[in-house]
Amino acid sequence: MDIGKNTIVRLELKGQKFEVVVVPEKAWRYKGGEPISPRDVLVTDEVFKDVGKGEKVSSSNLMQIFGTQDQSKVALEVLKKGELLLTTDQRREMVESKRKQIINLISRSTVDPKTKLPHPPTRIELALSQARFTVDPFKSVEEQMNDAIKVLKPILPIKVVQFNFKIKIPSLYASRTFKLISALGQLKSSQWADDGSINMTLLVPGGARSEVMEKINNLTKGTAEVTVEEA
Repeated sequence: MDIGKNTIVRLELKGQKFEVVVVPEKAWRYKGGEPISPRDVLVTDEVFKDVGKGEKVSSSNLMQIFGTQDQSKVALEVLKKGELLLTTDQRREMVESKRKQIINLISRSTVDPKTKLPHPPTRIELALSQARFTVDPFKSVEEQMNDAIKVLKPILPIKVVQFNFKIKIPSLYASRTFKLISALGQLKSSQWADDGSINMTLLVPGGARSEVMEKINNLTKGTAEVTVEEA
């Protein structure tokens, strides 16, 4: 069976091999814990003994090993518990993609404790290379960010920090910008006033402080009252 640019997840159980065909990037993200529907990962529900030879598993064999003849249920089981087989190029691309995600998250979540400003992604990338940090394509970005920060600390002055944005939006912009501003961070509280204005508190990652302030000013034409303090 020619799987083209797709790849295989293989599960070995009771001395037998079970294989399903998957979309590489989506399977990698699914195995890494992202909320992706298995339907979007599996190319087909067919379960194979050997995808390359096109040999399918018999219904009786499925029943014997998995207790069901339902191919879709077995395919899901193989996807969840099996090993994702990647080519060297596929693995390299996925590692690089996750590395960029980790770097961007660090840049948004941390600051230089002296200047209170975020480190640019290029500076973080160079420091991670210096520290020889290895990216695991199957671990979550959040988990690896914490590991990366540990190896960065001897090289870069870096601190994970969050800021509370206490914001008052005048009535002219309150209703039209509330959802947009709420999406800039974690909304901790909001209270509408009788005059149609709104007071809200937003929790913002340290590295995103300047970006969030700029967006609030743009959305409200500079009319919002904003106080920022470290959380």
